[in-house]
Amino acid sequence: MGTALLYDEEMTKYKLLWVDPACKIEVPERLTVSHEALIKTGLADRCVSVPVREATDADILLVHSEEYLEAVKKTPYMTLEDLMEFTSHYGDVYFHPNIYHCAKLAAGATLQLVDSVMTGKVRNGMALVRPPGHHSMRSAANGFCVFNNVAIAAQYAKQKYGVKRVLIVDWDVHHGQGVQYAFEDDPSVLYFSWHRYEHQKFWPNLRDSDYDIVGKEKGAGFTMNVPWNTVGMKNSDYLSVFCHVLLPVAYEFCPDLVLVCAGFDSAIGDPEGKMCASPDIFAHLTHLLMNLAGGKLCAVLEGGYNLTSLHQSVCQTVQTLLGDPAPRPANLDGPSTSALESLHCVRSAHKQYWSCLKHAAELPTSEVSTKRIKLAEEDQSLDKGEEEESAEEEVWPEPPKRVAPPVRTALILPNDVACPDRCQRFSSSEDTNIVNKLREKFLKDSADNDALTALSSLIALVEKMEKNEICNGLALVRDVSMAMMCVVQHAATALNSRVLVVCVGDMVVPGHSTEDGKTLVVQFSNKEAEDQKCKYHIPVCLKKGSGDVSGFMQAVLSLLLPLGYEYDPSLVLLARTADSGMCDGVWQQLTGLLQSLAQGNTLVLLQEGESGCVDATASSLLGEAARPLGQLPAPPPGDMETLERLRQRLQADWKLLQTTAPDTGGSDEH
Repeated sequence: MGTALLYDEEMTKYKLLWVDPACKIEVPERLTVSHEALIKTGLADRCVSVPVREATDADILLVHSEEYLEAVKKTPYMTLEDLMEFTSHYGDVYFHPNIYHCAKLAAGATLQLVDSVMTGKVRNGMALVRPPGHHSMRSAANGFCVFNNVAIAAQYAKQKYGVKRVLIVDWDVHHGQGVQYAFEDDPSVLYFSWHRYEHQKFWPNLRDSDYDIVGKEKGAGFTMNVPWNTVGMKNSDYLSVFCHVLLPVAYEFCPDLVLVCAGFDSAIGDPEGKMCASPDIFAHLTHLLMNLAGGKLCAVLEGGYNLTSLHQSVCQTVQTLLGDPAPRPANLDGPSTSALESLHCVRSAHKQYWSCLKHAAELPTSEVSTKRIKLAEEDQSLDKGEEEESAEEEVWPEPPKRVAPPVRTALILPNDVACPDRCQRFSSSEDTNIVNKLREKFLKDSADNDALTALSSLIALVEKMEKNEICNGLALVRDVSMAMMCVVQHAATALNSRVLVVCVGDMVVPGHSTEDGKTLVVQFSNKEAEDQKCKYHIPVCLKKGSGDVSGFMQAVLSLLLPLGYEYDPSLVLLARTADSGMCDGVWQQLTGLLQSLAQGNTLVLLQEGESGCVDATASSLLGEAARPLGQLPAPPPGDMETLERLRQRLQADWKLLQTTAPDTGGSDEH
């Protein structure tokens, strides 16, 4: 359906008119460099351009008070002295004669994006807007923000489209207190924010930004704050929080719409954030959200003050919204101790509200970096504008170029099975050497030429994927186990690929190539797991197999995804048996989520009798969002205990499975 892009040059036409060290970084170029980068890379041309409108008074009053709106309305007619005096009533913000107009455009653009997504004109989109919004409160401008664009959009979607549940993901490096306050007692809006906090020493210096602030009254549990208490957070830290906090809770919540406060001051090189996450991590964060809410995702620009990492991060986000495969993840060396301490505390604070977190560890009793400390009076009196200058400017490589293969999805199907739209039926001329090897290793006593042809085509398809001529594929095969062994052996030996094998159901899995690390096998079944042979063979026993949606999704999000990211395969092989008991919705979610790995190189193997599953699988491989699973009930207690025991056992070998910090008595300063 396409990806919307909203931008209007008019929003660049205001700037700081006096000297203010705290506000000097909020410049018009933030918008122009982002838009120019989208044009230069060809991404803007691939998007659906949606015109921007001004928000109406009624729109703004969904969140803000009438008194505040009327006060802001007067700013276009103020003198410079009046503007400075008006600004002095608020914190870390500035006004300009054109800012009221621009703020109405920023909120209106966000609402136009919501309209486009909710009416099905596009699947998702991004609004490049200025001024940002997530700090502004009911009756106050704050932190460069005049009107709260995303909060207004959430209320608007609920009112106009009857949206029952909205997820707001705020990955800006500052806490969006304005959004939090707007919905702190509202269980229909789940607000998630990670932010630089440093024991309340970092702006906006609020006690309300800590991990144990979870919302009020009926909204208790629907505010999730992840405080970063040191700078320098990396890709591993961001992914850990997604896998172990945000995604499990988001799937249990089951939003009808996802709004992202897309602040890129959380990327490397930013003078505000001082974090070390590379711009391409935003491709992964975006992809992991795209199967929620049937794909209805609206990203709205917030912060971002390093003009290089800002435009790189914007491009990574938009390219993922367009459906291009995510790049291979970089620098996943495990979360830092400080990040793990925050993760531990957040999970513990929310375990009473979310069944997926029921088995989270209790709050740590030792001194940890998230322990609240009283600000010393001298800290409170420091001039916030005086930032320590870095000794040298941060340098990082350009994000890898993401080239989508000419063919998205190729299928190997029997002649009597129709090929879904937008997919390509795959067949290849037989390679004599490959055929002889297959006959020798897999079909010694068989004269079944059809089976030989199918296996030969599988090998040819994998080779095309390895050359980036085809992104992903699906094959209906007579014997899933044999086909899997065949692909794994060829990929690991002839292509020297690292293969993540995900098996759903009872089948014989490849064991010979796991010990050398060339293959990681994760098998889901309801049979009692054998003793784990090595770190690269992981049997997961769920009592109902894949039949229980809650238990299986919990295993996918908090076990399989971290394992997959840390292993970093070049090919994902996904196989299931006919008796797996898995419904199409869960299967689509699994297929979609796994495409964040291996640059989307996913090969799905299904038993020949499962032709009814071809369309659902192909739609996920094509990048279409999976159907929502509904609000998930509590997983079976036995399954949760099994998963927790397994995670505890595996975390020594797999760092991204950690959810608590080692007891070192201090924090990791990176």
